[in-house]
Amino acid sequence: QVQLGESGGGLVQAGGSLRLSCAASGRAFSTYTMAWFRQAPGKEREFVAGIGQSGAPTFYPDSLEGRFTVSRDNAKNTVYLQINSLKPEDTGVYYCAADSATVVHMVSPYYDYWGQGTQVTVSS
Repeated sequence: QVQLGESGGGLVQAGGSLRLSCAASGRAFSTYTMAWFRQAPGKEREFVAGIGQSGAPTFYPDSLEGRFTVSRDNAKNTVYLQINSLKPEDTGVYYCAADSATVVHMVSPYYDYWGQGTQVTVSS
């Protein structure tokens, strides 16, 4: 098993940047593919980034326009999400998730472990 804990969320003005972190404990972090999802009020949870076990490949939805960058440091058992040019529609709870598969899935049911989420609020 792996336990996940997100941090780095907060209130930021539109156009700003945030770096979210997800620290993992438990079984070998490097054996998991990792992903970030977000959920806005009243909306479904959506995939925003995924990363393979060694740091590649990475996947993003086309709709995010290159503003999101996922990375990981297996020595620190941490995965990161850099978000630039934040928009009010980026507001939501951001979750990291871990999957024991070797491929990066873009839908939430494949992920076995989830963090508690970190709130991101973008003001206009």
